[in-house]
Amino acid sequence: MTSAPELTVIEVPVSDARVEPLLRELGDEYSRRYGRDAHAELARYPDEEFTAPYGGVLLLLVENGEPVAGGAFRRYDGNTAELKRIWTHSAHRRRGLARRVVAELEGAASARGYRRVYLTTGPRQPEARGLYLATGYTPLFDTEADPETIGPLPFEKHLAEPQRTGEAATL
Repeated sequence: MTSAPELTVIEVPVSDARVEPLLRELGDEYSRRYGRDAHAELARYPDEEFTAPYGGVLLLLVENGEPVAGGAFRRYDGNTAELKRIWTHSAHRRRGLARRVVAELEGAASARGYRRVYLTTGPRQPEARGLYLATGYTPLFDTEADPETIGPLPFEKHLAEPQRTGEAATL
């Protein structure tokens, strides 16, 4: 019996060399799906928005020293983190890694005091739409409508308050 390789979750800046494959492959995929160069879209927000001092974070799942999945959030407003760039390397899909990335990002957002997560995904990304529905996100659009008529598909999820340990309950 062999065991699955261990995944390590690391927080890195956008400038970390291990992020480059994420952005390149994601840009290539978006370009194929939407028929225009999407690489500029990935540079739309300043890198610092995805760092702790500015309310954001970028996480990678690393396996055997290589990034296999990742994602980020940025501050949307004082109570809300906005998920961005959820990605799984094409050679590592169908392993539940995107679900793990979303859970890790939600935990990091909650730990930083956010109580709500917001995101949009494109109408030609049914896998992403399915992921967010399966992980408890509420669609903020008519799910019966043709996604192409809507444009970006917005979702939200309210995060639970972090559990405090060692405190007595008061009545």
